[in-house]
Amino acid sequence: MTAARYVVIGAGLMGAATAWRLAERGEEVVLVERDVPAGPQGSSHGSARIFRYAYADPFYAELVVRSESCWARLEHGSGRRLIDRVGGVDHGRGREPGRLARVLEAVGVAHELLTPAEARSRWPQLAVETPVLFQPGAGVLDAQGAVEAMVELAVAAGAQLRSAWPVSAITRTGAGFTVSGPRGERLDAGHVVVAAGGHLPDLLGELPLPPAFLAGLPRFAVRQESAFHFPYRDPGRPWPTTIHEDGALPVYSLPGGRDAGFRGQKVAEYHGGRPIRSAAEQDGVVDPANRARVVAHVRAHLPGLVPEPYAETTCLFTSTPDEDFVLDSADGITVVSPCSGHGGKFAPLLGAMAADLATGAGGVPARFRPGTAVPAR
Repeated sequence: MTAARYVVIGAGLMGAATAWRLAERGEEVVLVERDVPAGPQGSSHGSARIFRYAYADPFYAELVVRSESCWARLEHGSGRRLIDRVGGVDHGRGREPGRLARVLEAVGVAHELLTPAEARSRWPQLAVETPVLFQPGAGVLDAQGAVEAMVELAVAAGAQLRSAWPVSAITRTGAGFTVSGPRGERLDAGHVVVAAGGHLPDLLGELPLPPAFLAGLPRFAVRQESAFHFPYRDPGRPWPTTIHEDGALPVYSLPGGRDAGFRGQKVAEYHGGRPIRSAAEQDGVVDPANRARVVAHVRAHLPGLVPEPYAETTCLFTSTPDEDFVLDSADGITVVSPCSGHGGKFAPLLGAMAADLATGAGGVPARFRPGTAVPAR
């Protein structure tokens, strides 16, 4: 049996960030993962996630700004380039570029608000009909690289990593917990951090948490999303990330990175995938109707792409009804869910917040703590 002050469950972006932040403070940490860190069955695999500042809610725009120094520290400490600053484009009437520009102005983020003609001149590979918000500091986040970097730094600071270690039970034992593994192994922990991503809905009912705390948590919705890679008509032309919203589901695109051989743009609908109970129900089957809608979007709005996907994949998104994150704690268990598809860009900052919460060294924003019945904002 191994004993540690903290056991962190899940080695995706959030679990890796929390383990790193705890270990660098000198805490005893064991990080356990059912597969491998940033594995293909989780939410943090692959090299292509959008890093952006454009949020209609100034709270989240400011949170991205606060994350900047954390990313710089992670890149410096690991020797890895984790964010490729290709710039980001937001357009479409539903996206409200003017409103987003006002938010970025308020939080001090560099941006431009362009007319449709100016945008078409700069990016002829895009079909643009509304004003365009451009964020030069936006870009592509290497999610898998970030997980690997944080795990490496955590281990270098003394943390232990247990891969292929699905948790079978968490039981309260005196002042702490016993975390049981797949082959009868056990870990004694003083505090447990649950960062299980899309598996969280299955785990919540099994955790020894107060009923009132559980009742206060939001409903976690999990979707199996589909994403598609389309080849560039002109491989030499640089591409930004894009988010387009105009009366239908938002569609985003970004340079696909090494996920599909650097040959094209990754394109997907936001929340266009199949709802599932939890990550355990994913089947990895791409939705043909989703593919047809995305191909139609490419034909209409991304003329710089050949409208025939050369690669496709599925991924997991987990969200709350209001898309706020959950970082909350009760009776020695900290639950963290930064909501894949939205939270990756904040990972090293949220890891520090989760470490503060678990150790009692500091607090987190009240809106992230629904289980403790904090007065509504």
